[in-house]
Amino acid sequence: MSIKFDKLAYSDLNDFVYGSSPKPITTKSGMVIGGGQIYPEINFTLPGMDVNDTTIKKACTIYSNIIDGVLKRASELYAPGVLVEFETLPDFTENPKYGIEVNRILLNAMKEASEKHGLKTAIRTTPNDLREFSRPPIMRSGKYLDTMLELFTQVAKDGSDFISIESTGGKEVHDDALVKADIRKAIFALGILGCNDMEFLWKHLIDIAKANNCFGAGDSACGFANTAMVLAEKGFIPHVFAAVIRVTAVPRALVAFEQGCVGPSKDCAYEGPYIKAITGCPIGMEGKTAAGAHLSPIGNIAAAVADTWSNESIQQVKLLSEMAPVVAMEQLIYDCRLMNAATNKGQQILFRDLLVDSDAALDVQAYVLRPDVVMRISAELVKTQDNFLRTKMAAKLTVQELKKAINEGKVKSDRRDMKWLDKMDKAIDTIPDDPNEFYEQMKSELDMKKFIPSEYGLK
Repeated sequence: MSIKFDKLAYSDLNDFVYGSSPKPITTKSGMVIGGGQIYPEINFTLPGMDVNDTTIKKACTIYSNIIDGVLKRASELYAPGVLVEFETLPDFTENPKYGIEVNRILLNAMKEASEKHGLKTAIRTTPNDLREFSRPPIMRSGKYLDTMLELFTQVAKDGSDFISIESTGGKEVHDDALVKADIRKAIFALGILGCNDMEFLWKHLIDIAKANNCFGAGDSACGFANTAMVLAEKGFIPHVFAAVIRVTAVPRALVAFEQGCVGPSKDCAYEGPYIKAITGCPIGMEGKTAAGAHLSPIGNIAAAVADTWSNESIQQVKLLSEMAPVVAMEQLIYDCRLMNAATNKGQQILFRDLLVDSDAALDVQAYVLRPDVVMRISAELVKTQDNFLRTKMAAKLTVQELKKAINEGKVKSDRRDMKWLDKMDKAIDTIPDDPNEFYEQMKSELDMKKFIPSEYGLK
């Protein structure tokens, strides 16, 4: 039975802070995520190389060197705990034996660090979604789904604390919506295709987690909202469109928690603050310390209500000081150490607000992550339990928030932003409340060669 969220997890904005959540999670090693302090979450990957039967031994050696290096540095800097994220490469999911072997290397190194240094660690294993490799994507059956589930099952059995994914249901339609800055098509992709797929996929993943003493941690709209952010940064679409997409992706992410996820949500899921406000579950976030992976206009504000703080991902390459993952580990530890010191001094709210104020007025994509904005929009979203209506509502509410903020001079904007907001506002108003009626409307606008309706429960 799915969980329903019909009220906010918070009644006071001052309680909505980093490092603390109403539903903290205790890991196998005793880390309490959301229990009062923020933890670093380190993510790393291989340098550019092919992975196959010939090179897998070399790849495993590289991962072994990475995990030994980052855990050694964490111990040297007295980290109170470290969350490791292993995001698999496509080859590691298509050939589950590769991903399983690397995951075991990481688990063994973490166990050794615990025995040798007393370092508390936990691991989030994130197989990538292969289903889009079929064209058009086959979402509910086939070899790509089977190998994904095989990998999820074995890493959970082997001892992973958390499982996550950056799922891609609806992306084949959403990509076209982004290129054309078409909010109607984006709402269809996220609110119908995306939500339907999340419900299907996370039922399977939660079953795997529950059967293996593991937590479902959450999904990410990386292929949707983060793609929008990157396109906006490059000037291909308006920043306001990317900001609206960011919040429009929230109901889709919420489905994973309705199915039983408990967090911490994915670092690249910038919809996390909304998930935390609604569910009370801890969240992972990334910002300025993820610059080695990608640039963004939300480097500080992203940390405002985070419970784990991530570098996103970084390759094993040599920098002047050390290997890049070791450098990222140090940066994350110092970030978290400062934030935890503010908490210990009773200055957590002040520090949160400084993080917010440093970014929020400079970009609309930062503005929609303001804790007060998050709380206002979230309070409206929980008034309905219908995923499609929530998605439509999220877009409408975000447009209204941004219009008001721009008119009041609270956020920097482009001279064309208000025109885009007006255009989106009018387009959203043409969308019916009934998802089946909307689907019938959209059929003439969809390239039916790019997606298979039955893979999303549609006719």
